[in-house]
Amino acid sequence: MSPDELLAAMPFARTAGLVIESASAEEVTGRLSWAPERCTAGGVMHGGALVTLADSVGAACAFLNLPPGATTTTVETSTRFFRGVWDGEVRAVARPLHTGRTSVVVQTDLYDAEGRRVAQTTQTQAVLRL
Repeated sequence: MSPDELLAAMPFARTAGLVIESASAEEVTGRLSWAPERCTAGGVMHGGALVTLADSVGAACAFLNLPPGATTTTVETSTRFFRGVWDGEVRAVARPLHTGRTSVVVQTDLYDAEGRRVAQTTQTQAVLRL
């Protein structure tokens, strides 16, 4: 599945301004640009915008690791924030930590334009067999 097809399957991510750059079962990358409408007080990018980026790129990674005919949904997510973002864009890199019969666990690291870690999200996705 191409990055554009993955993004088309997540209308909220597209509306939020997220871009998926590359996508494989081993790694999905994406980005979200700083914009005033994505900020909280003081012009810092809102944590919810960062979690949207991490959750969406992580979900795409989980989806690419599913068995044929299955789908997925997030059942748990945990994010640790390390620094604020006042400009530029945030880059996300998602990689699977575990791909099992009933769940997929993905770690997504977020980096600012200088390559510094902004946040790290670990999420568990249920494997739903239809």
